[in-house]
Amino acid sequence: MITGHGGNIYKIAAQHGCNPSEIIDMSSNVNPLGPPSGFIAFLKKNINSITSLPEVDSAEAIIAFSKYYNISKSRVLAGNGTTQFIYSIPRALCSKKVLILGPTYSDYEDSCIMNNVKYEYIIAKESSSFLQDIDIIKKKVKHFDTIFICNPDNPTGVLMNRCDLESLISSYPDKNFIIDESYMPFSKKRDSESVLYLNAQNVIVLNSMSKIFRIPGLRTGFLIASKQNIKKFLPYTLPWSVNSIAQSAVCYLMNPKNGAEAFIEKTVDFIEKEKARFIKHFEDIAGIKLYPSTTSFILIKLGKNLSAKDICKQMSFDKILIRNCSNFKGLSDKFVRISMKTGDLNLLAAKKLSDIILNQGNK
Repeated sequence: MITGHGGNIYKIAAQHGCNPSEIIDMSSNVNPLGPPSGFIAFLKKNINSITSLPEVDSAEAIIAFSKYYNISKSRVLAGNGTTQFIYSIPRALCSKKVLILGPTYSDYEDSCIMNNVKYEYIIAKESSSFLQDIDIIKKKVKHFDTIFICNPDNPTGVLMNRCDLESLISSYPDKNFIIDESYMPFSKKRDSESVLYLNAQNVIVLNSMSKIFRIPGLRTGFLIASKQNIKKFLPYTLPWSVNSIAQSAVCYLMNPKNGAEAFIEKTVDFIEKEKARFIKHFEDIAGIKLYPSTTSFILIKLGKNLSAKDICKQMSFDKILIRNCSNFKGLSDKFVRISMKTGDLNLLAAKKLSDIILNQGNK
């Protein structure tokens, strides 16, 4: 059982004797504006689809996704969230030694452990605001067959330059590069920096709908790869892995008539404004550092008198749940992550956090 992810509202609610709906969950990186208007009504209208088996291979959902992104359906697989693919990657690619660019999402490491595959990290330096050094990566990559890159990265929010990625990928055509773009829709540079259309034989892109459309409970994700690599994954693709409601949801969201692109644009504009306002709140407060982010969340380093455990505990007294980042390899108990919500909640969290920092500094 994997532990340590964000979003454990049930545990916090039990500790405080309240309903989970009362918890302000700023630990889980989902769209504060989602799901899109009309989506829940659509699901209710189509609830009876659960009385029949879904399509065994999610064919219609794949067609809808492929049309939306204008890529060949032969290069796409649908799964029960991108997590399904992450854990099958070492087996499908027969990986022997994996390189993980960190600090990053722990499931890449957990996948290696589950599949008994050796792995190592390259940890980006805090002094460079966790931006990876492409020259260091190029020197290290030659010793590995599979490379995991979360782009934009979780939890740092850093976006690697597409030109650097292309250079890296083309320099090692015999290596498999896994580019997890789960948070790419939140970036203003998503169209120019995504490698979805690179179409290189050695690139596998992971695309998640959970975050941007705020539907993590539906478990919808896609793998985009060359036809050659798609064939490698087919033996590990479970039948009926995407349920009926999730398949219907994909078809709805990927239909241009239902306004997905406008919804994403609105989301990106909203989050950019909220991040700026949140960061501004801490401009004159010592003992805290907020790192630049291209995503919906912000990585924060605490001062010497503060720990992530204590901050999370004190924030939870006001039923605000934030992410303790001490279990990310390359970070420490000095780091927390806060995901943006609606305006009033962001200001509430900013005020609560600043009060804790100022009170601690006066001790």
